[in-house]
Amino acid sequence: MEIGMLFFLLILGFGLLLLILNIMTSVWAYRDATRKNKSTAYCLVVLIGTLFFPVVGLIVYLIIRND
Repeated sequence: MEIGMLFFLLILGFGLLLLILNIMTSVWAYRDATRKNKSTAYCLVVLIGTLFFPVVGLIVYLIIRND
């Protein structure tokens, strides 16, 4: 196998890992918001925010989750 193809597969695997991690953290944030008895609209905003803005959305949710 040539080096370019190996590098491509490594980058593809890393991207897939990041996508799976993003989905897992978004689902966790959604479930955490529902466990804290927040409204459905709030939970959906948390889910969409963490899906589209993974790092910033998760940090913001972790800061405001105990309010």
